Amino acid sequence: MSSGAIGLDLAEVSKAHAPQLQDVPAAPGEINEKRERHLSSPGDDSSGTSGRQELVDADDGKEYPTAEEVETLRRVCGTIPWTSYTIAFVELCERFSYYGTTIVFVNFVQNPLPPGSTTGASGPDEQSGALDYGQRASFGLSTFNSMWAYCMPLVGAYMADQYWGRYKTIQISIFIALVGHIILIIATIPQVIAHPRGAIGCFCLGLIIFGVGVGGFKPNISPLIAEQYESQHPKQYIKVQKSGERTIVDPTMTVSRIYMYFYLMINVGALAGQIGMVYAEKFHGFWLSFLLPTIMFLFCPLIMFLMRNKYARRPPTGSVLAKALKLWRLATKGRWSINPVKTVKNLRADDFWENVKPSHLGANKPDWMTFDDIWVDEVRRGFKACTVFLWYPLWWLSYNQITTNLISQAATMELNGVPNDLITNINPIGLVIFIPITDRFLYPGLERMGIRFTPLKRIAWGFGLGSASMVAAAVIQYYIYRLGSCGEYPSERLTEEEPTCVAAPINVWVQTIPYLLVSFSEIFASITGLEYAFTKAPKNMRSVVTAIFLFTSAISYAIGEAFVSLSTDPLLIWNYTVIAILAFLGGCGFWLAHRGLDKQEDKLNSIPESSFKGRRWSHEGMNA
Repeated sequence: MSSGAIGLDLAEVSKAHAPQLQDVPAAPGEINEKRERHLSSPGDDSSGTSGRQELVDADDGKEYPTAEEVETLRRVCGTIPWTSYTIAFVELCERFSYYGTTIVFVNFVQNPLPPGSTTGASGPDEQSGALDYGQRASFGLSTFNSMWAYCMPLVGAYMADQYWGRYKTIQISIFIALVGHIILIIATIPQVIAHPRGAIGCFCLGLIIFGVGVGGFKPNISPLIAEQYESQHPKQYIKVQKSGERTIVDPTMTVSRIYMYFYLMINVGALAGQIGMVYAEKFHGFWLSFLLPTIMFLFCPLIMFLMRNKYARRPPTGSVLAKALKLWRLATKGRWSINPVKTVKNLRADDFWENVKPSHLGANKPDWMTFDDIWVDEVRRGFKACTVFLWYPLWWLSYNQITTNLISQAATMELNGVPNDLITNINPIGLVIFIPITDRFLYPGLERMGIRFTPLKRIAWGFGLGSASMVAAAVIQYYIYRLGSCGEYPSERLTEEEPTCVAAPINVWVQTIPYLLVSFSEIFASITGLEYAFTKAPKNMRSVVTAIFLFTSAISYAIGEAFVSLSTDPLLIWNYTVIAILAFLGGCGFWLAHRGLDKQEDKLNSIPESSFKGRRWSHEGMNA
């Protein structure tokens, strides 16, 4: 699929891809948003033979592409700065601590202490457990933790963009999460486990505090890692390859690569945490499975502190979110109708944002409108990203099956000694393997063939692969019912250990198909979602837009409650089939709604940064 030539005006592209003339130095450790640059145009010299106009930065010697080159030259990734790798390692440690801790929640809450154990350790032949509150309590607390962890980013993002800045918010959030970790460890001490009511109260308190810390960390760490590259190379520039080929080093493609390896580190941490802590719980007790993630988590504040003067950082900008919402409300004035079709048409009109630009309003603009026209374009782009994210809950429905129903499905097949909850690790293993392949071979190969695999195309493919994974799960479930001796009630009858009921004669590793399809789906949908939030949000609202993307997962958990009645025998085929249909229709609806936006990809990325920064800060205050 090719997006075709993007017809950009020469003056617009030259303005967008050349360095911006800015004049205020940044504080130490901050992104220099106001560097002065001087441009010369060798192409204007009458002695030139090529007749083409080139833009060259007199400060760094970079050559910037013309409009024709933007349309025709192959695009390549730039070099990822070493500081980004340190942030990726911080994310690995945080995800190790998160998944290593949460993987044992269910057993800790649901199952009783094994005979003779005071720590919850069971050894190889028993089931680990501690509090004996049953499946309903464990399911409720696990679901609450998932929703809490994806709701709190809205608060963490607001504090970062408005008051503290990303770096300071991350450090404060790490401290809060560390307090939560310590309280969770206390809940697993044998003397506390001996009193289940006190232990569950301590556990719930730790869970809440832990979630607040996670919420402040998640929406800020992903923008921070990409800003390390953007601070050095904010615009496209020309690079001549060894073969002599002229190429464009594209910041958007580089950001895509950064997020690919950021996501790889997430899954390395999650994989190590999940596998390691399951065995720590089983052979040593819950205290160790909560203590080791906490120790790993301590690397996060240490690395962040040591790198505090190396990271490029953006300052908080005050009441920018409030202004963006006021701007949208002003733009919607007079566009609502009792006819929903007319309302949608009005809200998508070409002049929706043009009519609220300061230059258009002139003397009639309200007092709070202290920004320029460019910032309105940035806000428009950010709102477009949020409309893209509205479709994501339908994709998350398919993804969420890998941590719930697919684990239960595995228990009804031939395991051959493999724990059923270990099979789910096919997903992170697949991501660790296929992310480098996708980045080094698939994406560059498509680019060499002239196929622009733009973010919105990737997301649409992600929906399709999510749907395909659920089709595969439905087919497997069909054969479990058909071939198994338990009929259409394998989960219930196997649990009751009926002598005539044995696992279906299907090797559990057949689940590799839906798990790997989900892995590819994540590469196209989830990773690209983080990338899209970063590249399309106004620079002073990146944490908020990222949090909105993460919040779509919480919405999906809420929608998933409607499928609880289908998540049991003999209705599981319908469960997977309905989710497959929803993901497929969601992907089709997503592409139909946003295919026009896909054609504007280069134009949206070319919007220059607004001079409006929100609340003015002194350099001392900018060190937040």
